[in-house]
Amino acid sequence: MAMDTQICNGIHWVGYVDWTVRDFHGYNTNRGATYNSYLIEDEQCALIDTVKGPYAQHLLANVQGHVDLSRIKYVVCNHGEPDHSSGFPAVMKVLPHATILVSAKGQQTLNAYYDTDGWNMQVVKTGDSVSLGNRTLHFLETPMVHWPDSMMTYVPQEKLLFSMDAFGQHYSSSYRFDDENPITEIMAEARTYYANIVTPYGGRVVKTMEAAAQLEIEVIAPSHGVIWRKHIPEILKAYRNWALCKSRRKLLVIYDSMWGSTAQMAQAICEGAMGANVEAKLIAIRQSDLTNIATEMLDAAAVAFGSSTLNQEMLPPAAAALTYLKGLRFTNRAAFSFGSFGWGKGGPEAVGEMLKACKWELTRECLKAKYKPNQVALDECRAAGAELATKAIEIADAAGYEPLLID
Repeated sequence: MAMDTQICNGIHWVGYVDWTVRDFHGYNTNRGATYNSYLIEDEQCALIDTVKGPYAQHLLANVQGHVDLSRIKYVVCNHGEPDHSSGFPAVMKVLPHATILVSAKGQQTLNAYYDTDGWNMQVVKTGDSVSLGNRTLHFLETPMVHWPDSMMTYVPQEKLLFSMDAFGQHYSSSYRFDDENPITEIMAEARTYYANIVTPYGGRVVKTMEAAAQLEIEVIAPSHGVIWRKHIPEILKAYRNWALCKSRRKLLVIYDSMWGSTAQMAQAICEGAMGANVEAKLIAIRQSDLTNIATEMLDAAAVAFGSSTLNQEMLPPAAAALTYLKGLRFTNRAAFSFGSFGWGKGGPEAVGEMLKACKWELTRECLKAKYKPNQVALDECRAAGAELATKAIEIADAAGYEPLLID
């Protein structure tokens, strides 16, 4: 049965809700996902993006619930990543007459992924427009938000922005709009999505938001998750915080421990930080996951990161977490390393080198304990936690963070 939501007169959501997906290239999608595609009925009909390949037939059935497939004149490809584009081969097989509207980089992406022989592609760029009759498609290239080929499509007559991955969330629901779902859940998933996918491209996001600010927008329809129509100011405020790497008065103590010594140090550091006016969180890496750790880092001003020593290196889960965080390129953070060692040194020092590679401000030398921390070492940990909390307050207060519903 075709599933439909009308966004406005003659414009429909025709995508697919993926209730059971729990992994999205390493990102944990505990609330599932959606692959959003949109149909515009007009003198010439247009399909805005496709869906993930296995669900292409669902997309086509949804479209056929409104118009005959022969009426589709254009298929817009806002982004060529396979979660949006792998439905193209099935779609173009039944729409050989349709023209794909795509950026120059997007055309290269489609050519790299698929056999595009016989596909009619029209390259569009920022400022270009295509008339459908009563409505017009305007295009805005948004490179590196979050791929080089990314763009957005705007329909001025409806003040509707098809925003591609920007403002998206991995969130499955039987309701398509933000005001039909718990706003705190949606915002939490938007934060997780931004932290794990968009964070490295904050500078590009700022430029995109500046360009989009010139448009009248009443509806934002992303490629994942719910469609924004009521809480647009809230998601825009959140994106300003995240894109500019604004942090709150928040400190994380992240660690991995072998026999409990580094865990004792982590607990003491957290206790020291809790004495200050900051939100302090203790995160044991193996009891958490990379998705959650990155999400917590998004608005944290400081982090103490610790590991025991294994073969003169940090423990593998700690190395994985730091590698992930380094790739996401969080900026304007303070940090220090800590950990235990026994007959061989190396773990805490390796953490310290990775913190330097993250380009975070180190507030002190590496804090170490041999075998098991004694009372003197634990007192030093508490003092270090308090000192880092003071630095977190300084960074956060200078950042000018705008409070959100999810804080």
